[in-house]
Amino acid sequence: MPYTIPIGPYHPALEEPYKINITCQGENVQDVDIAIGFNFRSIELLAQRRNYIQDIPLVERVCGICSGVHTMTFCMAAEAIAGIELPARAGYIRVIVAELERLHSHLLWCGVAAELIGFQTMFMELFALRETVMDVLEAISGNRVNYAMNCIGGVNRDVKDPESILSAVRKIKQGVEKVAIPIFTTDATVKARTAGVGVLTRADALAYGTVGPTARASGLELDLRCDLPYAAYGELGVNRIVQTDGDVRARVVVRALEMLESIRLIEKALQTLPSGPIRIADRFPVIPAGEATARAEAPRGEVFYYIASDGSDVPQRVKIRTPTYANMPSVRAMSKGQHLADMPLIQASIDPCYSCTDR
Repeated sequence: MPYTIPIGPYHPALEEPYKINITCQGENVQDVDIAIGFNFRSIELLAQRRNYIQDIPLVERVCGICSGVHTMTFCMAAEAIAGIELPARAGYIRVIVAELERLHSHLLWCGVAAELIGFQTMFMELFALRETVMDVLEAISGNRVNYAMNCIGGVNRDVKDPESILSAVRKIKQGVEKVAIPIFTTDATVKARTAGVGVLTRADALAYGTVGPTARASGLELDLRCDLPYAAYGELGVNRIVQTDGDVRARVVVRALEMLESIRLIEKALQTLPSGPIRIADRFPVIPAGEATARAEAPRGEVFYYIASDGSDVPQRVKIRTPTYANMPSVRAMSKGQHLADMPLIQASIDPCYSCTDR
């Protein structure tokens, strides 16, 4: 007889406030039902009661791990309404910070995945590398988490010593190549624990509207850095990292290889950093009446912002869609027919952020 197991909203196997009701027949999962909305943070509503300058640090708090991409995308939407052209140097600095943030996010997720697999030593190695990435972000911005780097029309801080940042990034590269890539791509234990588990077919990935590494691990060649280049991605060029198996291992491998691609982009941006201003001359530009959308490739996938302006200093409407909100329903397709014991790893394989979802 089928029975239902609730995991969450607060549970050792699920450390964020959402809930999965799992219907099982014996140890086999027949279906899952996902519930969200246990927290209400009201960020969109608050953004419509504050001015544009105040909104930048507000949207930075949508997510602690990918805070920079939220401020960048918000500023991109405001810049589109105002017709602001981003200075070239600012575009390169936005890429450097965005790719460091992607590196930080992927290392954190890979560490969590290693712990769920039962690879505690790997977890410690990866989190040590993550600390180094956060040190680099602190060297650039002064902050380890919320960087306060982006403003409407550019960035707030310059990269004054590219060579020292480049040296630190190359040390991170050595660690990723020595530790993360070999373990996640060749280790027999990791393969046994992840291969064939939580398969999301290409058709299901498309039907569920998945984005980011979750989509790319199922063979969908979706990457906004390539499809709709922004900042300096058009000049730097991005290599898509795609796998076709669609299982947990494919999602692990995509993120592991994307770390090397992020490092390559950071190195190239630092080596070719153009001279010039880091922001427009008007520090407080007027946003005229109008509306615009902006999209950026966050570590977990597409971040979407919509801003409507009535010409005042307070936006009339701010709408945010985060990648976890897009990827979350696909856990249902991944879970059917799987073992109950694999559910913590399967749901974690989309790298869920319910801070973003309950924005």
